[in-house]
This record gives sequence, structure tokens and C-alpha cells, in this order.
Amino acid sequence: MSDARTPAQIEADIVRRREQLAETLDEIGVRMHPKTVIGDAKAKVASTVDRTAGRAFVAVNRSVSDVKEKFVSEDGSPRLERLVPVALVAVGLVGLLAVSARRRRL
Repeated sequence: MSDARTPAQIEADIVRRREQLAETLDEIGVRMHPKTVIGDAKAKVASTVDRTAGRAFVAVNRSVSDVKEKFVSEDGSPRLERLVPVALVAVGLVGLLAVSARRRRL
């Protein structure tokens, strides 16, 4: 059995490889086109922002749930023993701010 190829086989190989090379070059051209590069960058940034926003939402939601758990009982009623001192501190701070603002005007 001889490994010699005919000119027609060699020519067919050359044509096939030329077509493969053309496809590869076309693909590289599409990948490196400015619109494609910008589109890929935008998609990556959007993905990162979505992921970051999702993490932030989960963290805030967890914090709100933790705070709510401290001031609302399991049955949904307010825990007055915790709400009243916080409300008194808030009223005191507002009062101090009002007195301080009034003193500045005088």
C-alpha cells in the first residue's frame, strides 16, 4: 500500500485547509471587532453589577430581618420592652438636635 497522494487529493486538501483558514480568520475578525469587544465588556460589567447588587440586597435583607427579629416577636406583635427604650432615645436625640439648632439661631 503506497502513501503517495494524487495531485487531485493534494489539491482537495489545500482547498479544504484554505476554507478552514478562512472560517478561522472570519471568527477572529468577529471576536476582535470593536462592537463585539464593547458588547462583551458591557455584558461583563452588567453581570458584575447584577452580582454585586444581588449580594447587597441579600445583606440588607438579612440585616433588616435581624433588626425586625429584635423588635417583633414570632407571632408578629411588637416587643414593647425593646421598642420603648429605642423610641425614648430617638425622641431625646431629636430634642437635643432641636435645642442645638435653636441655640445656633440665637
